[in-house]
Amino acid sequence: MSTFLQIERQGAVLLVRMNSPETRNALTKPEQFQEFVDLCADLRQDHSVKAVVLTGNGSAFCSGGNIKDMQNREGIFTGSPYELRDNYRTGIQRIPLALYELDIPIVAAINGPAIGAGLDLACMCDIRLASTQAVFAESFVKLGIIPGDGGAWLLPRIIGIPKASIMAFTGDAINAEQALEWGLVEQLCSADELEAKALEMAQRIAKNPGHALRMCKRLLREGQHMRLDSLLELSAAYQALAHHTEDHAEAVEAFVEKRDPLFTGR
Repeated sequence: MSTFLQIERQGAVLLVRMNSPETRNALTKPEQFQEFVDLCADLRQDHSVKAVVLTGNGSAFCSGGNIKDMQNREGIFTGSPYELRDNYRTGIQRIPLALYELDIPIVAAINGPAIGAGLDLACMCDIRLASTQAVFAESFVKLGIIPGDGGAWLLPRIIGIPKASIMAFTGDAINAEQALEWGLVEQLCSADELEAKALEMAQRIAKNPGHALRMCKRLLREGQHMRLDSLLELSAAYQALAHHTEDHAEAVEAFVEKRDPLFTGR
């Protein structure tokens, strides 16, 4: 039974809420990491889910690592340097790998502060909507540590090296308006309408055939580190598969007949 991730199904969309408001949804415990990994494993097998919305309960999206655990050398922060390295590799670093390999589009509804690992978690999502009350910080350096969960790879790909460098080297927070200006988030909403807007976005995505969504996301992911000619080869292979699905045939028929398509996932 999930304790950290609160999961709600809405048609073809899965709403996932981090549910530890008393810690501002801090990410430190191995069981939290495992819940993300298990969820992604389940979703890879469930082709009826076409989009995911990730948000946080309480005042924060995710406050990152638990500072008290750092102080007390508990949780992921315990052990020798060798053991600590392994704690990261077998712990929180499993989250970016699991989310990166997940072919389902993920919409982040950033309801409040996204700090440190919380900002990096938001960057693992495909589309980011934020409350006007949200703040963002790649704050590791202020604690004398470095982005340990993929932020140095994720953040520059979203806002570029210069702006990512400012955030990583100063550790300073930026507000929601600056995040929008920098392209860190795609849309700002009031706190009251954020979740509804994120679900609306996810439902717009989920109207499309699931196989096309999954292959499209995989192409976008692979395109980040492939040459153009290699990506074109992969695109040709995926396109050949897509052309032979029933949903493609239905989409073409519906377009010609000027009606809404009825997709079956086949």
